[in-house]
Formats: sequence, C-alpha cells, structure tokens
Amino acid sequence: MKKILIIEDDRRIAQNISRGLQEEGYATEVVYEGLNGRQIALQPGVDLLILDINLPGLSGFEVCRSVRAEKPQLPIIMLTALGEIEDKVEGLSLGADDYLVKPFDFRELVARVATCFRRVAGTMERPRAEEIWKLANLTINLTTKEVRRDSVLIDLTAREFALLEYLMRNRGRVLSKVDIAETVWNLNFDPGTNVVEVYVNYLRKKIDRDFEPKLIHTRSGMGYVLKEE
Repeated sequence: MKKILIIEDDRRIAQNISRGLQEEGYATEVVYEGLNGRQIALQPGVDLLILDINLPGLSGFEVCRSVRAEKPQLPIIMLTALGEIEDKVEGLSLGADDYLVKPFDFRELVARVATCFRRVAGTMERPRAEEIWKLANLTINLTTKEVRRDSVLIDLTAREFALLEYLMRNRGRVLSKVDIAETVWNLNFDPGTNVVEVYVNYLRKKIDRDFEPKLIHTRSGMGYVLKEE
C-alpha cells in the first residue's frame, strides 16, 4: 500500500484529505508543522508528499528544497492557498511535481496523486539497456541520467533533465510553451506564468552558455527548438 505524507497546518483540511485518501486505498500520515514534517518525509517508506506552503517552523518551500535534495524521485504535490504566479513558479522551480490551489475539488487531487504514481512506475519500469542520444557534441544518457557536452559532465535537476529530454525527443521541432508545460509539468498552461522561460534559461546557462554550437533556439511567437544550426 502506498503511503502519502500530508504536511498541512490546517487540521480540518489535513484530516479531510487524509480520510479521503484512505478511502481511495492509500495509507496516510499527517503532520502539522514543517520541521517535523521534513524529518518524516526524509525517512524510508514515504511514497508521496502533499505539502502546504505556509507552515509553522519551516515553510513548505524550505521543506520542498530539502526533501528534493535528499529524495530526487519522491513525488511532491504542493497544496496551498497561495495562487500567485510567483508562488507557483517558486514551488515548481524547487522541484515540486504538481501544484493545487485551495479551494480544490478532491477528485482532482486524487487524479493528480494517481498521475504522480504512474509517472514514478513508468520510470522504474524502463529497460536497463542504456539509451543514449546525441546532438552535435551534446550527449544524453536516459538510463544513467547523465548529460555531457564535449565530455564535460553537466549537473541538471530532475525537472531540467525532463525538459531537456522532451526537447531532445522532439529535436528539430518547434515546441510551444503549451506543449512544454503540459508534457513536462503535466499542467494546463497558464499564459501568465513564466515557468517555461525560467527553465529554458536554466538549461541554456548549463548546456549552451560555455559551449559551441548553441543548441537551444527561440522561435519568436512560436516556442523553442533544440537543433544544430
């Protein structure tokens, strides 16, 4: 049985989520503050984290950053009353897999939990034979998650790697912000958010800034394309 840790300081909301998820067949544990929540999240046996932002002791952003550093594969869904674009970008940039704003429909939360678990299961079921893709002097090993340019190992976060993988799978094709947001973040695209631009810039700094040829290109009004020009 999958175990979901809920870190939420509103006891009524936390207990409602817990009961609902238990009815869906999940085991749950509830913590009402950030510091203790982080300690439990880092222990073995937690399969998914539902995390509020405004927490006593340690903010949800700080918990997310710490947990992501120690458990890069643990799915994290941020659940909060903060609906500003900056808050969404901050949460996603720290490694959250999904983001729901209160008030929410519980059925949507259940659907997003299921999607996170399917994504994890798909990653675990990948064949062990190494799959390596190359473009110019860029090499991506999908099995070991290593990225190199000119044999230089480049350190990417899980989200940066997912974005680069999507660009590589569609190399030569212009991908819109909508395509990228819906595929890499599994989110309905909000035209007010700049999360796609933020992550494209992260990638450019890591794989393009100090290397030639430049591989990530902007097509004004259309999107982005990974190609050698």
